[in-house]
Amino acid sequence: MLSTFEYPQFEYVRPPELEQGRDGHYPVVVVGAGPVGLCMAIDLAQQGQRVLLIDNDDTVSIGSRGVCYAKRTLEVLDRLGCGDEMVAKGVSWNVGRTFFREEEVFNFHLSPEPDHQRPGMINLQQYYLEDYLVRRARQLPNLELRFKNNVIAVTPGEQQVALRVETPDGAYTLSTDWLVVADGARSPVRTMLGLDIEGRIFMDRFLIADVVMKADYPAERWFWFDPPFHPNQSVLLHRQADNVWRIDFQLGWDADPVEEKKPENVIPRIRAMLGEGREFELEWVSVYTFQCRRMNDLRHGRVLFVGDAAHQVSPFGARGANSGIQDTDNLAWKLKLVIDGHAPATLLDTYTEERGFAADENIMNSTRSTDFITPKSRTSRHFRNAVLGLAQHYPFARALVNSGRLSVPSYLTESRLNTPDEDAFAGVMVPGAPADDAPVQTSAGPSWLLRALQQGFHLLYYVDDVADMTQQQLGALRALGEPREGTVAIEPIVITGQGVEASVANSAALAGLRTLVDAKGRIRERYDLQSGSCYLLRPDQHVAARWRTLDAQRVRAALARALGQF
Repeated sequence: MLSTFEYPQFEYVRPPELEQGRDGHYPVVVVGAGPVGLCMAIDLAQQGQRVLLIDNDDTVSIGSRGVCYAKRTLEVLDRLGCGDEMVAKGVSWNVGRTFFREEEVFNFHLSPEPDHQRPGMINLQQYYLEDYLVRRARQLPNLELRFKNNVIAVTPGEQQVALRVETPDGAYTLSTDWLVVADGARSPVRTMLGLDIEGRIFMDRFLIADVVMKADYPAERWFWFDPPFHPNQSVLLHRQADNVWRIDFQLGWDADPVEEKKPENVIPRIRAMLGEGREFELEWVSVYTFQCRRMNDLRHGRVLFVGDAAHQVSPFGARGANSGIQDTDNLAWKLKLVIDGHAPATLLDTYTEERGFAADENIMNSTRSTDFITPKSRTSRHFRNAVLGLAQHYPFARALVNSGRLSVPSYLTESRLNTPDEDAFAGVMVPGAPADDAPVQTSAGPSWLLRALQQGFHLLYYVDDVADMTQQQLGALRALGEPREGTVAIEPIVITGQGVEASVANSAALAGLRTLVDAKGRIRERYDLQSGSCYLLRPDQHVAARWRTLDAQRVRAALARALGQF
């Protein structure tokens, strides 16, 4: 038990299959009610999809586990209805500092631009996130949760997947059209299917200690190389909610994990770090090793793998949960379109392509961080220490310091779903880029651009003055918002640089079209907009295409491409 958190116990309900004595069928089954599985199930349910989520436990994660959630992940959680709770409870931070022995040699700022709704990172214990997600899931009538239901057999087929599930009341069988596997790094389902996961195991051990204490340290990430209180090793310090501080001590491969977790061995390490005068309470301790590896293919017929079941990275850089939640952000809209018959099943192959690329990117950065943090040869250690020594005085060396390249969203610039530019644009909002946020004014008051992009495809159309829009332009935008047979609608959003009063004055001309006022000019700046420019955005808020002028035929062709209709 923890002193700062009371673990919920989710009710086990006898499955109807046991009552009825016959197999059940669900269009989508998600296995694993960790953050990734919950996000996947919620995303689908919010789109109107019936989903069954099953988990072999009846509570949230034990211990803080994942604690760092990046800006892009918070934007996804906003869309799922949990972002505000996360930010309100979590510790927001943007600054990280790196120390070599006793001297600061490097620092960074995650949010160099103003006018973004979310911070670069928040720190919050994983059990809070899971609790918020379970509460959100229970608000959705088409999402059924089953706890204490353990999958013991999986039989894939061409049209369906059969599952055998064990419960306290006995076993039952159900089938599903699509199985999403989110059952963690050891993934029993992956093992049952005999699927490989390849990569590298790092021969090192780290001690996690969650400590309750009142301290006036700033809300920053502090990382030490070779500090006097833990010589020849590394230490990481993060503040979490409830005055809980996460401390990671590098131990070395020869450390005995059982001995190292004993309070009589943990407490002296913490006292050496904090000083004898600091009062603290040890809340949770764990020793871990880690791997950087992934499955070659994240889709196997009607079975799709997400999160740690699909790929694993070292904890340096907060790439685990952040990457897994972004997997679901990529997969959910594609799966829903396939289920509804609006896209071919081959669209799901682009999930492996896009998130496989992201996994490779994460593994590369994670491996480089780990090699820098835990050098495996005398030469590597001399190089690392030389870099750290130079970084205090020379900018070129600071670029080489690597205490964990922090999680950022992937730019899917090589995706087959993108329509290449035909017009010249400046800036980073290229096809495949995650959309940048910016403040906007709406008829209801101040808001944010990404808040307006909740579900589906959107066409952002920018105009300096709404009064200059022609009837032809207005008609084209309205027509794009009407779904044609066999495809999906695009919601057009007019963005204007006018003030709110002028926008309201022109509301009659814009009847039926949503309008956002670019409150500070940030959208125009970040998207390099001129009057008439437009952007097609995917449901996961990535840029699919962009043009300098509106052409409905080109927009529909780009939509077809984004739907996998090559």
